This record gives sequence, C-alpha cells and structure tokens, in this order.
Amino acid sequence: MQTPPDPLDRLLDRWSGPADPVPSLEREVWRRIAQTEASRGDGAWSGAAAWLSRPPFAAMFVASCALLGLFLAEVRVNRAQREQSAALARSYLHLINPLLREPDGRRP
Repeated sequence: MQTPPDPLDRLLDRWSGPADPVPSLEREVWRRIAQTEASRGDGAWSGAAAWLSRPPFAAMFVASCALLGLFLAEVRVNRAQREQSAALARSYLHLINPLLREPDGRRP
C-alpha cells in the first residue's frame, strides 16, 4: 500500500535556498553594533562596570563591602553598649544616693 504524498515534500522541492543578502548588509550591521557600543560607553557607570567585570577586582569589591558592613555593625553595637553602660552607671548612682538630682534639676 502506498502512502499519500506529503504536501511538505512539494514545498521542500520548490525551495531554492536563502536569497543573496544585500551587499551592504554586513557593513550596516557592524556599523550599528559599533554605534550601540559607543553610546553605551558614555555612561558614568561604564568605567566601574569595566573594572568589576574582572574577577580580581570584583572579589575585592565584594570583600570591601563585607568588611564595611561588619565595621558599621560593630560601630552600631558599640554605641548601643555604651548607652546601656551609661544608663547602668546612672542607675547605680541613683541607687547609692537617692537624693541625687538629674542635671536639669529634677529628681529621678
């Protein structure tokens, strides 16, 4: 038994391949690529992006950010501990001398 002809076979037989591209098409494509790259390079962040695209500088940037975050966290915790120590010292002074007055003249 013979199978019916596939309609796609006729279309594939008629196909002759891609048409010849316009001769100036390649030049135009490369001109547009160069124009796009030149317009991107004008931004303020292009220099930073160029530096951060290199692995050693990117790793150094990440490490610097981590160290800065740790430093700021330590400063915040240190300030909180200092305020807590000062409050504890004031509380102790008031416990020892109940007649001690606040600097503004009122009693605690």
